[in-house]
Amino acid sequence: MRDRVDLAATFESLTAEAAALLTRVTELRQELADLGERMNVISTALNRHEPCR
Repeated sequence: MRDRVDLAATFESLTAEAAALLTRVTELRQELADLGERMNVISTALNRHEPCR
């Protein structure tokens, strides 16, 4: 019986950890998307202000 309790506790712990990791992955993906947008804005601004040759 104790093995089942330990197994259930381990399962619950791993499930919670997986959910937390999934949330973090989602947050990181959004941060990368935001960073990509900022890079595009900066790139566009730099290209508009290239020195005349």
